[in-house]
Amino acid sequence: MNVPQIVRGRWLCPLGEMPYNILVTMYSNPHNNTQTFEPTWPANPAINEEMLFLSQLIGQPILDKQNEKIASIKDVIVRIGTQTYPPMSGLVARASGRDFFIPISQIQSLDERGAKLATYSVNLQPFARRDGEVLLGKDVLDKQLVDLNGRRVIRVNDLQLARADGEYFLAGVDVGAQALLRRLAPIALFIKMPGHQIIDWADVEYFASDAPAVRLKVSHDRLAKLHPVELARIVESLPYAQGTEIVESLDDQTVADALEEMTEARQADFLEAMEGDRAADVLEKMAPDEAADLIGALPEDKAEQILELMEAEESAEVKQLLSYPEDDAGGVMTTEFVAVPQQFTAQETIDYIRAMEPKPDLIYYVYALESRDDNRLVGVTSLLDVILAPPKTRIADIMNREPLTAKPDESDEDIARTIAEYNLLALPIVDEANHILGIVTVDDALDIVLPESWRQRLPKIFS
Repeated sequence: MNVPQIVRGRWLCPLGEMPYNILVTMYSNPHNNTQTFEPTWPANPAINEEMLFLSQLIGQPILDKQNEKIASIKDVIVRIGTQTYPPMSGLVARASGRDFFIPISQIQSLDERGAKLATYSVNLQPFARRDGEVLLGKDVLDKQLVDLNGRRVIRVNDLQLARADGEYFLAGVDVGAQALLRRLAPIALFIKMPGHQIIDWADVEYFASDAPAVRLKVSHDRLAKLHPVELARIVESLPYAQGTEIVESLDDQTVADALEEMTEARQADFLEAMEGDRAADVLEKMAPDEAADLIGALPEDKAEQILELMEAEESAEVKQLLSYPEDDAGGVMTTEFVAVPQQFTAQETIDYIRAMEPKPDLIYYVYALESRDDNRLVGVTSLLDVILAPPKTRIADIMNREPLTAKPDESDEDIARTIAEYNLLALPIVDEANHILGIVTVDDALDIVLPESWRQRLPKIFS
């Protein structure tokens, strides 16, 4: 016995031979372990009666069982959050200046000519939507969504509806410019107007904030899987309400990583809108220098509140960095680095790095200290040299005993120049007694010399 199962597939459109996402029915035969596939609808949506666009339906008549017009289609309702492809639950009908609901169970047929009812009567009670219901025309059309495959923000120019197994559902988003023209063109021209840029609804991220009048269960877990740079670009491209919805839904580490890739203005906007406890948790996940820059951009009262709520160690590091002028080396350095006593062996150093929590974003150099109780800088070696050395080799035996250093009051431009001239990946910052205070990385040096608009285009070297 063949068992039907709806799966997603790809078909080739005759119009321009463009790949087009469709549904396919897969028939599995458990007796001989074979599978056959049949498209649930033809590949060309422009000539397919089972395939509709929202723009075709809005304003079309609703006929009763005797083919008498009783209303017009004002909107289409689907239920979000229950299925990958939101099922259609009914229509919002408009008649004599009032809106009322017609459930999908009362609709006999639906096409570009309108809807025909399967009953002689309808309930004329004023329309009131329920939780989970979205009006495609009001809440989705012309809104901005996220195309997860394309890692971009898209505008909804039209919406594609489909019918499979007797059920109507939302199948895709048309983002093409032709969709806007179709909405303005007479219906007679619509059938002849080619060109669809369809994005499968399964690959789209919708926002609950687009329908504030109703409670929706919308998860943004899939966005959390994007690279922080991609996530930051998407959030910054969205209106503030949608960007905030994403930030509020993600875990602290994901938000921290994304914030580090945003402009300072957007960073401050999102952090200022957070509750104090959440803001503190997010900042604790950020590199200390990034956290200090961000707190420095906040209003003083908000900054003090967050610093008080942070863990004592993280708060102390950020306060130390804030004590330096913004354009000095101390103001751009980070306190995340690897430093061990020079007496450590290569194996002890590797074990120490493995146990570090949190681990620095940049682990290229290992800085050697005078002893466990004395953090004066006496040398530096690369992590590669430590890994390649025999396990019992002491750091003192493989380190460079004259590392380049800088003072915290040196200008950030001088620091960037030194890093460039000596092809360094990081430069240690020390006090007058040569105690190591932090490091300035090559990423920090690029931030100093490049305009902010350029910084956002460049990936972090060690992210």
